[in-house]
Amino acid sequence: MGAKYFGEEFPSNNFVLSSTDERRFTKHIHDNVHGNIYLDPLSLKFVDTEQFQRLRDLKQLGLSYMVYPGAVHSRFEHSLGVYWLASEAINRLKNYQGLELDIDRFDTQTVKIAGLLHDIGHGPFSHMFEREFLPRVLHGLKWSHEEMSLKMIDYVVDEHSIDIDSESLKKVKELIIASENGASKTFKEKLFLYDIVANGRNGIDVDKFDYIVRDSRACGLGCNFQFQSTFYSVVSFELGGNNLTMSPFQAIELMFVDAITKANDVLHISSYIDEPAQYWKLDDTILKTIETSSCQDLKESRDLVLRIRRRDLYQFCNEFAVPKENLVHFKKVTPQDIVCSQNSRHPTLHEEDIAVSNVRIDLTRGRNNPLESISFFKDYDSSEKFTIKDDLVSHLLPTSYQDMIVRVYSKKPHLVEAVSEAFENFQLKTYGMKTQVHATPEKKKRKQLRYNSTGDDNSHLGTESVYMPLIPEKHNAFYL
Repeated sequence: MGAKYFGEEFPSNNFVLSSTDERRFTKHIHDNVHGNIYLDPLSLKFVDTEQFQRLRDLKQLGLSYMVYPGAVHSRFEHSLGVYWLASEAINRLKNYQGLELDIDRFDTQTVKIAGLLHDIGHGPFSHMFEREFLPRVLHGLKWSHEEMSLKMIDYVVDEHSIDIDSESLKKVKELIIASENGASKTFKEKLFLYDIVANGRNGIDVDKFDYIVRDSRACGLGCNFQFQSTFYSVVSFELGGNNLTMSPFQAIELMFVDAITKANDVLHISSYIDEPAQYWKLDDTILKTIETSSCQDLKESRDLVLRIRRRDLYQFCNEFAVPKENLVHFKKVTPQDIVCSQNSRHPTLHEEDIAVSNVRIDLTRGRNNPLESISFFKDYDSSEKFTIKDDLVSHLLPTSYQDMIVRVYSKKPHLVEAVSEAFENFQLKTYGMKTQVHATPEKKKRKQLRYNSTGDDNSHLGTESVYMPLIPEKHNAFYL
């Protein structure tokens, strides 16, 4: 006998349902991007757990809502969207090539579950948690939200006694981590399944299909990408598409990193990331834990959060793009590099006065052209694959597929000019040229003049309205 669902009994997982029966035993919800999304009974068992519901408290774009007020959507709705697109992709392949590729119910179910659970191990504040925060507080730790997703899935299955066989569970976890180097693929006769949720060959998958449209819409940005047309062009095991890059506002992000890092000793984050039973309780509400705590050890963190609320942010000084010829041997720029290049005519700089953000932007495959790993067919009747040769690509398209942008911020408004000049000196010493993108804003230079004339340090809270536009300037580019 099977379990109960809406007062009716549905068969066990091993029972094959017709398409009519499948719709009868599903639950639908409305999504503002994809319309009606239908959840099958097994997927619903995962959704109706406190571990999956935790994703409601994880903002998809981390701190971007500080710049784009509408960017408050969560990992919860994104995960449902990826589930639906994974379902659409595998069903289209099954309808057109099901016999040829031997796609069965086992395949469709595991692909859908992988899409649903691919982000269940995500930490707070989008990718900042694993890329910026953890490396600072747990030196040498290699941690990724994909790996935590695998641990969380095992924990959820055990904690809630979810009836999923071991072979399906193994396949789901492999599909989630397929983009990782060295990820195992035991189902070698159906390698195309690994390209749907986490495409390790070219980075083009339904995960991106969802966040491209969802994130652009939430931020009020234009988006010409139509994932529906991509589905129509899926043939055999090749997926095509485009890519977009987004991320939080850099100055706010750097302050959040500092705030949470300073709170580390009190909150014992390391105990959360090692144990799934504790980790699922960790989400964006940790900021409120810091903000409302009366613990004296968290005072410095609370002050930083208060500055974020008041828009008293780290001041942008300048940025430069690393020359293409230096990308291969590029070494991350640190505050110490800037301090060592300071000009003696300015106030003495210290490492704690400076924040540096090294931002890599690429088209999914580092310095390699992503088109090289995408195969095409002349038409639906053709079985011969080919890649796009360089001589067939428009010369108007970029010839470089990766940029490294270094942005430097002053933590105190009156040091903007000193930090900016030290940054220029660093560029001249390291690269023999200055590749500044923006001049230091005149308003920020006037802060320096006011400081020099009065001798007052106006960097403390509430003494001065800090210049920070609601809409980010060009130098506040986005990445993911």
